[in-house]
Order: sequence, then C-alpha cells, then structure tokens
Amino acid sequence: MKILVINGVNMNMLGLREPEKYGTMTLKDLEKELYAFSFELGVDIETFQSNLEGEIVEKIHSAKDNVDGIVINAGAYTHTSIAIRDALTSVNIPAVEVHMTNIYKREEFRHHSYLAPVCTGQISGFGADSYKLGLKAVVNYLNTNDNK
Repeated sequence: MKILVINGVNMNMLGLREPEKYGTMTLKDLEKELYAFSFELGVDIETFQSNLEGEIVEKIHSAKDNVDGIVINAGAYTHTSIAIRDALTSVNIPAVEVHMTNIYKREEFRHHSYLAPVCTGQISGFGADSYKLGLKAVVNYLNTNDNK
C-alpha cells in the first residue's frame, strides 16, 4: 500500500513560521517521523511539498493509479482552491485532510474548507500527530473498504 502525503503552501516554513502555533519541528523532521510511522504501519509513503497550486494539482493527477491514498495539508489553499478540490475529485483516491492547528479555533476565513467535502475525513488541531492520525485513518479506511 502506498500513501502520498502532500504539504501545501508555506509548509516548508515549519520550524520558523509562527512557532507558537506550529512548534519548532521542521518539515524535514515531520517527514522523518512520518516515514518511521509508515514503517510501523507497514505502508510506503511519498512526501511532496509545493507552494504552487498548479504543482499540487499536477502531483494529485500523477497519483492516479500510482497510490492508494492521500494525506493532504494544503495550507491556506484549503480555504481558497477549487482547483485542488477538483483534482482530488478527478483521481477518485481516498484522501484525508489534515491540519496541525485547529482551523475552527482560528480566523473565521479558515473555518471553511473546499477540500473537506471531497475527502474521506478531516483531522485538525493535533500538531504533527494530525499527520499520523490522518495516515492511520486512510490506511484503516483502505483496509476496511478494500475490494468493496
């Protein structure tokens, strides 16, 4: 089983960006943790980060027939990108939307996600554990719904 983990806009700034909200863990640190956790789960992961909406769309398109599930933190694109939403819909791959912070405790504009309605589920507010919970959720979903 292979899972694609997508990080969107500004996620490359983890460790520097608003440490009071996101902590001091860098994206590289997060990816190391996820690779170790994926080994525990017995799945392969591929990580990807881009600040460019079109690159994220292209990565989702390239996932068709190449990955079994997606974990996505599109960053601010969560609240603005119909293009990423449409890309997720077009590939028909189970996806879990994740956020390190609780988007519903933040600014009002962050309360709406264009991605959530086309994802299998959404997890927010648990820091780096949001990714682990998302990864576990998509793996469990795939195992439970396999061949159905």
